[in-house]
Amino acid sequence: MLQITPVLAALKRHKVGTLLIGLQIALTLAIVCNALFIIHQRVTHLARPSGVAEENLLTVRNEWTNARAADLGALIHTDMETLRQLPGVQDVAVSYGYPLRGGGWESNLSIKPEDPSQAIAGARFFGDEHVLPVLGARLITGRNFRADEVRMLDSNNLSSPSVVIITKALAKRLYPDGSALGKPVYVGSSATPSTIIGIIGDMAGFSAGTWTDTTYDYVLLEPTVLIDRANAYLIRTLPGQLDTLTKVAPNALFKINRLRIIPDAENGGVRTFAEVRAHAYKDDRGLALMMGAICLVLLMITAAGIVGLTSFWVAQRRKQIGVRRALGATRNDILSYFLTENLLICMGGLMVGTVLAVGLSQWLVMRFEMERVSPLYVLLGAVVLLLLGQAATLAPALRASRVPPVEATRSV
Repeated sequence: MLQITPVLAALKRHKVGTLLIGLQIALTLAIVCNALFIIHQRVTHLARPSGVAEENLLTVRNEWTNARAADLGALIHTDMETLRQLPGVQDVAVSYGYPLRGGGWESNLSIKPEDPSQAIAGARFFGDEHVLPVLGARLITGRNFRADEVRMLDSNNLSSPSVVIITKALAKRLYPDGSALGKPVYVGSSATPSTIIGIIGDMAGFSAGTWTDTTYDYVLLEPTVLIDRANAYLIRTLPGQLDTLTKVAPNALFKINRLRIIPDAENGGVRTFAEVRAHAYKDDRGLALMMGAICLVLLMITAAGIVGLTSFWVAQRRKQIGVRRALGATRNDILSYFLTENLLICMGGLMVGTVLAVGLSQWLVMRFEMERVSPLYVLLGAVVLLLLGQAATLAPALRASRVPPVEATRSV
């Protein structure tokens, strides 16, 4: 029924066209299945929780232009009190770093002093006792910082804090065999341990992550307000007040002191957390869109190639089709002939494409430390291409099946 023997004989007479379309299918499979796998990884990135109650959270980056170092602490205190008095503000915190900010402090963390073999890279967020409630972070166990534990230090004299709060992912990494609460952790090269007084749930670091994502949610919070010239205010607004405070908050800060710089949103100055998140993941989103576009273009080109080649063969074999119809071949016989022909070409291309897909994935793993493509995506790509090939062949095959025997005979 599938007419494999005559189809194979016909393909041998058209080796160049068969090889070209088969190679195109193979390359398309190799690229599309890897691209789909990358898209899946990027979409997974986009869906990761930040650990922050993202609605109604505003960030304001502030930099003093001409303030004395000795006055910075008082200036920060005045700013925060001013912001807390604004209508629609629920609470305010100051923090140099916060989730997905796009840069910050990172230090080695370990449970033994001066033991590089045990060190883990983790993000360090600085803030006061208001940081956790303002971020909306979920405290799993332990307690929040007390006001008397908060230090005011400049970054040049930063020392190890007495107490810290860490994420559950970091706690599990540091103490895989038991609870980390009340246990010591050594920050950086300090020989003095900090005591873990609280463990929070998920919280993103200051970066959206890399291909490996091993340290994405390794976060340590310490009760320290950095009295440097650059800092950021985190404002938790009441529901429905976020847009208003986006304009009001910087104006209020300028009103009490104009010797400051607050960049606009595009430069990371005044941003809602939704904008912070969108900016952090713009590369992931852009890569996913680009890969999707590449897949679409490749599939369209492949489909067009199959349509073109099949149409050419139908026109070239019009005499042969007419003879077969005159000898009793039905329209279904003609239709199945061309579908079988395309099926064999696709299967050959897909077998070669599977090898190319695995090779391309291995190259990406070695070059960019990506994960190896899942066989499921290779199978998915093969099925998509197989269906696409049959669909592309259907129209010219139907035209061939409609060739009347008499008309075909007259063309001889």
